[in-house]
Amino acid sequence: MHDDRNLVEARLKRVLDERIRPAVYPESVPLQVAVWHAPGEPVPVAEGLAGVPEPIAVGDAWGAPWGTSWFRVTGTVPQEWAGRTVEAILDLGFDENMPGFQCEGLVYRPDGTPVKGLNPRNQWVRIGAPVAGGEEVRLHIEAASNPVILDYHPFVPTALGDKETAGSEPQYRLARMDLAVFDESVWQLVLDLEVLGELMHELPVEGARRWDILRAVGRALDVVDLQDVNASADAARAELADVLAVPAGPTAHRISAVGHAHIDSAWLWPLRETVRKVARTTSNMTALLEDEPDFVFTMSQAQQFAWIKEHRPEVYARVKKAVSEGRFVPAGGMWVESDTNMPGSEAMARQFVHGKRFFLDEFGIENDEAWLPDTFGFAAGLPQIIKAAGAKWLLTQKISWSQTNKFPHHTFQWEGIDGTRIFTHFPPVDTYNCSMKGSEIAHAARNFKDKGAARHSLAPTGWGDGGGGTTREMVAKAARLRNLDGSATVEWESPAEFFAKAQAEYPNAPVWVGELYLELHRATLTSQAKTKQGNRRSEHLLREAELWAATAAVRAGFPYPYEQLDRIWKTVLLHQFHDILPGSSIAWVHREAERTYAAVAEELNTIIDGSQRVLAGEPAPGRTLVFNSAPHVRASVAAGAAAEPVRTGVSRAAPREGGGFVLDDGLLRVEIDGRGLVVSAYDIAAARETVAPGQAANLLQIHPDFPNMWDAWDVDAFYRNTVTDLTAVDQLVAVEDAGVAAVRIVRTFGDSKVTQLLGLAPDAKRLDIDTEVDWHETEKFLKAAFPLDIHAERYASETQFGHFHRPTHTNTSWEAAKFEACNHRFVHLEEPGWGVALVNDSTYGHDVTRTVREAGDRGTTTTVRVSLLRAPRFPDPETDQGVHRFRHALVPGATIGDAVREGYRVNLPERRVAGGGEVAPLVSVDNDAVVVSAVKLADDASGDVVVRLYESHGGRARARLTAGFAADAVVATDLLERPLGEGDQPELADGSVELSLRPFELVTLRWTRSASRG
Repeated sequence: MHDDRNLVEARLKRVLDERIRPAVYPESVPLQVAVWHAPGEPVPVAEGLAGVPEPIAVGDAWGAPWGTSWFRVTGTVPQEWAGRTVEAILDLGFDENMPGFQCEGLVYRPDGTPVKGLNPRNQWVRIGAPVAGGEEVRLHIEAASNPVILDYHPFVPTALGDKETAGSEPQYRLARMDLAVFDESVWQLVLDLEVLGELMHELPVEGARRWDILRAVGRALDVVDLQDVNASADAARAELADVLAVPAGPTAHRISAVGHAHIDSAWLWPLRETVRKVARTTSNMTALLEDEPDFVFTMSQAQQFAWIKEHRPEVYARVKKAVSEGRFVPAGGMWVESDTNMPGSEAMARQFVHGKRFFLDEFGIENDEAWLPDTFGFAAGLPQIIKAAGAKWLLTQKISWSQTNKFPHHTFQWEGIDGTRIFTHFPPVDTYNCSMKGSEIAHAARNFKDKGAARHSLAPTGWGDGGGGTTREMVAKAARLRNLDGSATVEWESPAEFFAKAQAEYPNAPVWVGELYLELHRATLTSQAKTKQGNRRSEHLLREAELWAATAAVRAGFPYPYEQLDRIWKTVLLHQFHDILPGSSIAWVHREAERTYAAVAEELNTIIDGSQRVLAGEPAPGRTLVFNSAPHVRASVAAGAAAEPVRTGVSRAAPREGGGFVLDDGLLRVEIDGRGLVVSAYDIAAARETVAPGQAANLLQIHPDFPNMWDAWDVDAFYRNTVTDLTAVDQLVAVEDAGVAAVRIVRTFGDSKVTQLLGLAPDAKRLDIDTEVDWHETEKFLKAAFPLDIHAERYASETQFGHFHRPTHTNTSWEAAKFEACNHRFVHLEEPGWGVALVNDSTYGHDVTRTVREAGDRGTTTTVRVSLLRAPRFPDPETDQGVHRFRHALVPGATIGDAVREGYRVNLPERRVAGGGEVAPLVSVDNDAVVVSAVKLADDASGDVVVRLYESHGGRARARLTAGFAADAVVATDLLERPLGEGDQPELADGSVELSLRPFELVTLRWTRSASRG
């Protein structure tokens, strides 16, 4: 037989495009349209419905950037359409090549009842099936004219990302606004042909199945009357029935499809617009669930449920009903789909606390899975947190974006820093926007790396970010793929159903130990420095507010601000979303975040100040208490206590021979040369130099920074090929700052200015580095380099509830790809017996490299570079412009315990309050390796005291935890403060418990106070 594949396939494409698809709506009449443009920000539904519209015609421009327009469409169903299915086709000017990221609409009835969303690939509204004829149609559309930021030529700087700079030029032209007859037979024929045509392209040419389908398609096209498709559709479908009925083989890959719409809580739109995106999508999905009995939809992010509960209660009522029926499935158990690299220990824990509690309170649902399809890599501390929250599974897809190495598994056990293992799945379909295309389904089956041991994978199915979720076409395709020869099988299932099956069939899944590093989007550790600083500061202010409010409540009856802290926590957690904290959103989002963080700081400082004043009592003349919020003793003040500090020693600044200054406090001697660079940091007791020979530390370096794509997200390895050392100095003077000997250095470069204060506090073996940058560069990357005279094959970076080691070498492509990595408060390097820590108050990105010196002692120079600032121009063309302040400290001779302590110190500065008496700690621990991460009152307002702690050094630890109040009982709990099983409970004796902790083990204890409440 002659090979006519190309002929038939080309025929199929043309007939589908030009004859069959247009015949889905064979008859139509125009609707009358009028519009009212809301002034300013979106208005309530009642106000939008009441707006007085003016006529608008198809083809007319509408919609200023970020505007809201309320369309009223009216018409009458023709009498001759009686008995037929009729739909309204409402095209706001969509570009169907983009499933989202543009204008959108939510359709309402005149009484304010939501109908469904309008999206680029979902433009229909059912009027009747069948209609009687003569029905009056009146619909209202709340339309958002969100501008297209990520266009066909992507990553072009644009002013559209902020309403203050976006202008008023209309963004869209109204397109089709019709009533139309919907021919379901033709629609079904389209889907038959699409499924078979797409499957045919994925099958081997040598196989009989491909040819069977080809011949059936040819016969169906022969039957189609191109002049009357509607009359011949059923006959054409009959020619396809046999090939659609051939069942899949017993070894076919099995796909669990779950309806999905990944909605970024902010990204190329502001937070307020996400509220409406969620309302549109959930309206679509609840409507689809009513029409499709097999369909299951899942939605993560408790924040998004909370938004529609508050702002769109009429939509939320439909969601809640669908949840109660088990088909709209809340997933993930987190407040938002957060970044997981940068959030601190408590914040990462609270993502699960607030997310799971919302789903429990609202729906009675306990999530067993974490759902993070789009997060930019996963910190090694996360598995323990997931387990401590009562979950056991993780789903993500993003690691498939890695540019260098292919991850070796799709289903595996992920082991964290403490040894906790979480059953994890990466969908091999390699998208969280699956549309049930044959190419996607075939890719999932071919790509699955665990063949021979497992056969199940998951496919999140639906358009996100304004695409409206799963479409009826996707559901219809999935029905055909449920059991079809040549294809993987497809079945709608919830995430929990998938994970239960996958884990049961793969009990001995392979293990991956350590972080799940995304070899992409590394610059998100640095972009938008003020957002990152706001996050770090908020996390530590929350620690302080809970600690001192709890102490004041127990000791002095201070009213604990439960609701206020709950609200603030949720605000901070929202801003840890994976496009806000990483700095990859439009200007509007980050300007708003800066204002939000300022308001959060003001509120928390008010709580802290009020609590401390109550605890300090009446001021005594000349008596000032230092409140120590850190988990370690500081200046003789116990952790969590307040007392008068005891300080000894002095530090001095003296001129240095050859220029510059020497700082000395008897523990550390620091030489700063005439360029303002640290050329020596000598540990006097250890007789050990910190700075590599012939090198200079605190060296500011600037690189060109123009990645190939994803400007705010990416830094490409070639940035390192060109570097400028900033050694010119404008001012170099010795100063004394609050009893600390210091040197002030001023430099200018380009259009920017840096002022640094290098100080050596008395009795401190650390060099404090305060940096102020007035930054006005474009597409540049600013780093601070610290070349250290230390031989280390690995180094430690702090992560949640511990630290994680990375190699300093690049033996393999896996190590070489980690040329920019994340730390929390410290990085630490050591040789046996001596180490160095570099701590910070708000930076996350860094790199570590090593070289062997060819001359001299032939020792190893290990260089740590802190990433300070970037200046990408997309999506925010003004990224990081302005004044920034950073605090770092170089700590020679540091053990890992010193690194932990100094990291907390720089993030929790002392607070001084005039007072009359000392304040004893609410809880105390007798082992510095065991760090208290939270002291608070229980969330249920019972008055119980909750203490969370962890082993911080990476070894086993025994510790006694003592309550500074009368306690009747103590129980170990999960993160949600629910008791664990009997075998995991401590014994209370004389107000204390003895603990034995594994390396990095996390423990939460709930103390019941005595009836006397003392």
